Amino acid sequence: MHDTTSRPMRSARPAAPLATAIDSSLAIPGDKSISHRALMFGALAVGETTITGLLQGEDVLRTAAAMRALGADIRQEGAVWTVAGRGIGGLIEPQDVLDMGNSGTAARLLSGILASHPFFSVITGDASLRSRPMRRVSQPLAACGARITTRANGSLPMAIEGAREALPLDYDVPVPSAQVKSAVLLCGLNAAGMTRVFEREATRDHSENMLRHFGAEVTVKEIGHGREILLRGQPELRAADVIVPGDPSSAAFPMVAALLVPGSRVLLRGVGLNPLRTGLFTTLREMGAALTILDGRTEGGEPVGDILVEHTALRAVDVPPERAPSMIDEYPILAVAAASARGITRMRGLKELRAKESDRLAATAAMLTANGVKVDIDGDDLCVYGNGNPPPGGGLVVTHMDHRLAMSGLVLGLSTLDPVTIDDVTFVDTSFPGFTGLMNGLIDGAEALVAA
Repeated sequence: MHDTTSRPMRSARPAAPLATAIDSSLAIPGDKSISHRALMFGALAVGETTITGLLQGEDVLRTAAAMRALGADIRQEGAVWTVAGRGIGGLIEPQDVLDMGNSGTAARLLSGILASHPFFSVITGDASLRSRPMRRVSQPLAACGARITTRANGSLPMAIEGAREALPLDYDVPVPSAQVKSAVLLCGLNAAGMTRVFEREATRDHSENMLRHFGAEVTVKEIGHGREILLRGQPELRAADVIVPGDPSSAAFPMVAALLVPGSRVLLRGVGLNPLRTGLFTTLREMGAALTILDGRTEGGEPVGDILVEHTALRAVDVPPERAPSMIDEYPILAVAAASARGITRMRGLKELRAKESDRLAATAAMLTANGVKVDIDGDDLCVYGNGNPPPGGGLVVTHMDHRLAMSGLVLGLSTLDPVTIDDVTFVDTSFPGFTGLMNGLIDGAEALVAA
């Protein structure tokens, strides 16, 4: 990747109107959500856990460093990681502040673990993470007996004096959030008795799946669109090997690139197909996308498959609000697809986007507006007006230190009539290491995706 500290990066393409057809096969980097959890659960288990396919992006490496600081022995040999855990309640007080960089997932899940351990710790992060709301986890976690202090606005740094004898929690999650749900469940691991979480809308269930994989007793009851999750506290988690599937959120970017560039055909190998993560795939199919699942299988308790993607002329759709939890990270790249679709695509119920690495709702709208696409924000809905033709382009994408906006802007630049300028791509490696190099390799014979 080029140095971006002193100059903007450009998504550049060859001759108008579009980039050279993409025809390739690639393995998607490991799922970030599962990678975080594999390291954390391995550290809380008794014995040695082997992890294959761990995402080696900055966010996950921050989690590995934090679990080492809490006493776990974590080693890497090539693509294989091993975690020698300390057992439930066996973590030790860290000697320094735990810096989680840009990762909201790592910070929130880790706070759940720390709240039920009887020692003092402090979590912080970069400027973007320090601006994100943390009361959504600090308030429910305090009920276990922990003393938690944040800045006046509820953001990081967060100081946690863990409970001496943690109490089980009973919590109804007010806004759909797998991070909040997981933080409460992780806290409940070290509390005697049953911890209960109710979510009004089902969110990604990697924590529940992995808890079972490591031997915890977890029961789930479907209630309407929501779910009640019960966890029996203080189990003896047993080391369990984990094969991390390809991240469906990362697969979204080359997938949309292939759909938008005429003549393209891409095979995405080993992608996680958890139904609570595949809302984008459902939506793209409704838009007419040619997506074919090949070799469906189960690995480490998660459904996995290869996805064949072929260029398709897309049509606009109305995306219902109840689908948001299953594709909350994919709305920026869906908006890029909608910009080339025919008709008005309306994405409903996107309030949660305002609390991501940036205000993703406003930033996504700004990205498209700057590149000649008509966009409206109506309350918590995003409307993108497409006419079935390539967007004009020629504008600047302001990423606000948000890796998904940067990647979405780079893919947008493959479909526009004029090049798109990205103000900063240095954050892309937090979730998709080597993204620009991989995409450059897909565009056979074309100009580089990113040029100085």
